Amino acid sequence: MTAGDDDPLKLRAHDAEDLAVISAMLQDSLVPLGDVTFLPDEKSFILAVNRYRWEHVDASQRVHCGVRFDTVRRVQFSDIDRRNRQQFLSLMAVEFHPAAEPGDAIILYLSGGGRIRLEVESISCILSDLDEPWPTQWRPDHNLDEDHK
Repeated sequence: MTAGDDDPLKLRAHDAEDLAVISAMLQDSLVPLGDVTFLPDEKSFILAVNRYRWEHVDASQRVHCGVRFDTVRRVQFSDIDRRNRQQFLSLMAVEFHPAAEPGDAIILYLSGGGRIRLEVESISCILSDLDEPWPTQWRPDHNLDEDHK
């Protein structure tokens, strides 16, 4: 990346291609379950995450980041113990799944097989870094070569 690498990241998604970019920026984010909420009256699903800064190639950094999905009609959790609000989830991917009925879905895939399914009217997502990044010694590693031996 070039000048402006330290600028806070701010992205919007209105289609599946935009959402794929947000998914890439959120890969390996740590998600405190206590910082995940659905606001049904506002049709919004909000989460605060500890995001690994994949776009910063020169150093391993994390930053607090807010993510908001709008036009959300319903939220379903799968394979997540929602009673343990102190746990951290690891976000692996965010994908759009068009459907005829009951509605389109955005699915947040978590390590360990957990999922959060958002039934949505349309794709409307905002990602925004909330503060200054900090260095981390832990760089996420997905060694795909080992998986295929």
